[in-house]
Amino acid sequence: MSRATGSAVPTSDGAPRASGDGAPTLRARMSDLLAYSSGSLGMGVWVTVPGLLLLYFMTHVLGVTPLLAGLTLLLPKILDAVVHPLLGTISDRHARRSGHRRGLLWWGLLLAVAMTAMFSVPAGLTGGGAALWIAGWYIAGNMLFACFQVPYLTTPSDLKIGYHERTRVFMFRLLLLTIGLLGAGVAAPALVASGARGDYSQMALILSGVMVVTGFAGIVGVRRLTEHSGFRAPDDREHTFVGDLKIAWRDRNFRLLVLSYLFTGTTTHLFLAAVPFYTQYVFGAPGLTSLFMGAFLAPAVVAGPMWLAVSRRLGKQRGLLLSQLIFIVGSLALAAGGTLGIAITTAVIVLLGTSFAGLQLFAFSMLPDAVAVAERGGTSRAGAYTGVWTATEATGTAIGPYLYSAVLAIGGFVSTTAGQDVVQSGFAQTALVVGITVVPAVLMVGAIAFQARCRLDRDTAS
Repeated sequence: MSRATGSAVPTSDGAPRASGDGAPTLRARMSDLLAYSSGSLGMGVWVTVPGLLLLYFMTHVLGVTPLLAGLTLLLPKILDAVVHPLLGTISDRHARRSGHRRGLLWWGLLLAVAMTAMFSVPAGLTGGGAALWIAGWYIAGNMLFACFQVPYLTTPSDLKIGYHERTRVFMFRLLLLTIGLLGAGVAAPALVASGARGDYSQMALILSGVMVVTGFAGIVGVRRLTEHSGFRAPDDREHTFVGDLKIAWRDRNFRLLVLSYLFTGTTTHLFLAAVPFYTQYVFGAPGLTSLFMGAFLAPAVVAGPMWLAVSRRLGKQRGLLLSQLIFIVGSLALAAGGTLGIAITTAVIVLLGTSFAGLQLFAFSMLPDAVAVAERGGTSRAGAYTGVWTATEATGTAIGPYLYSAVLAIGGFVSTTAGQDVVQSGFAQTALVVGITVVPAVLMVGAIAFQARCRLDRDTAS
């Protein structure tokens, strides 16, 4: 057993010595996987664009102070800590009654409305008024996103498949999610390159269309996957929201996995929020944002199979630990700033992107493993577990940008409105570099501290 991760020593093919969950070795069909994973294309837009552009949009176009802008991103996410687990419980109830979870998914298609409205701030609204408008639509968008995300991510836990096949399902999902992240991460900054308010509205409208089309494809894929691979329904006992939360929190492995992912998600979303500031104030070239985002996200398109091979060889927990360590090294390397030059900095960001692919694949594929272990112990509440998981993910997306905005505020960063330029102090420029280098490294150390105590691979094999 690994002393660092507590994972079971894998066999020659990388699997734990026994599957332990009694799941058949059925393989999901490629066409079904692609249809299901298509839902991640549009959802990647919502994951990427607000985290990448909202903080910059508020501080550089709408004149919102860094601290208020950070609170605008953080406070709506407080509701997610309740909404996501609640929707998980509701999803379990729906699955017991109907034999599927697709009812909530349709509500998620309305996320396109919130996305467009959030970036279409009425003319004349700046400062606090603009922040209030964005916060209202951000809350609505987060709730609609949860309606899709919770049952969608529960699907792999519902399928009657085994340890490595769950990783394969999430590998396809990661591939399509990455394409969505990459497309949005490159297209969104390019569409708003002029900095005009109207461009932000047009950008949101265009990308919202993508969200609707791919969301519909994802719903079709969920239906096809569950029909072919079988549906593992929740147990027949009636569950309460509070009871589900207590059971999920008492699950030691799941609790440690969630806490580790909270630090990981906070780290990666802090990085996304910091990229536009890094390109503008370190390199003096805001146009590099699209390049760096491409360098960060593109590796996941090809890194998925590599990390899958690592999983088969070392196990998921050791693979996750390796990904976390790589991210620490890469983020600290960015502290050299412009002295590295664009080419070397891009190479470092490619390394970070490769790490990001592993962070996503291993963490998400261990979620259904936790559900399978809990099921063997007499608890089958996949929706509730996924609700807690997605609430954690949503919290990380908010805390990351907020922490970065706090670092900017401490450094004395001055916000501006569209068309105005402000010379930032040396202390402010140091703060924005520390925020994208030292702070992420420290956060990832926290993620490793929790991950090192998790024993999920061992318990999956037992």
